[in-house]
Amino acid sequence: MGNSPADVAGQCDVTFTSLPGPREVEAVAWGLEGVLEGAKPGSVYIDLSTSRPTLIRELEPKFREKGIHVLDAPVSGGKSGAQSRNLAVMVGGEKEVFDRVKPLLDAFGDKVFYAGEIGAGSVAKLVHNMIGHGVRQAIAEGMTLGVKAGVDTEALWQCIPPRFPRPYEVLHEGFVRSVFKGEYEPAGFALNLARKDIGLATELAKEYDVPMPIANLAEQLAIQAMNRGWGDQDSTGFSKTARGDR
Repeated sequence: MGNSPADVAGQCDVTFTSLPGPREVEAVAWGLEGVLEGAKPGSVYIDLSTSRPTLIRELEPKFREKGIHVLDAPVSGGKSGAQSRNLAVMVGGEKEVFDRVKPLLDAFGDKVFYAGEIGAGSVAKLVHNMIGHGVRQAIAEGMTLGVKAGVDTEALWQCIPPRFPRPYEVLHEGFVRSVFKGEYEPAGFALNLARKDIGLATELAKEYDVPMPIANLAEQLAIQAMNRGWGDQDSTGFSKTARGDR
């Protein structure tokens, strides 16, 4: 126990922080009586917060000057995951330091990933959360449309990907083949068919006056991709539009 972050860090070989956001991380890590002030040379500072990658990249050299190692290791899984020790941990920083402290991370995380250099863990966590929140919004749009169009809520839910995982498996397989390797042909499911399906859904939404911002954006991106001549390629070709490919 200690009276300040500096006091705690001075007693530890490895200091963890888990804070609401960048402002708190900066204050606790670098502020008056912060971790940097008290941490010992050779010790390790690990921030578990979901924060700004640029912040941890700015802080790391200041710690390094004092001989203190830094890892950014944001976690995913919420309160229940923490209580059951089932957290995903995404880590950025020196690989040797990661290997040394991994047993500590394994104590509360059942999925511990090394993402790369300092800040990579924070980047991975932000992408992870962005995708998750986007999927939630898409599910909310779809469920609202389905119920307004007359399908029973429970019956509809049985047909949604979280309960019917095959679409997610196909999407994952498609991304590995096409996006990671650049192989968009032959198409597993062609972009022109995906655009047709999204268009039918947004058409139905207009009939029932359901706002569909995510679906509308997906349709516009599909149209852009088709206008570039990618209609017969795999539907994961959406990613080329996001990358700005021509």
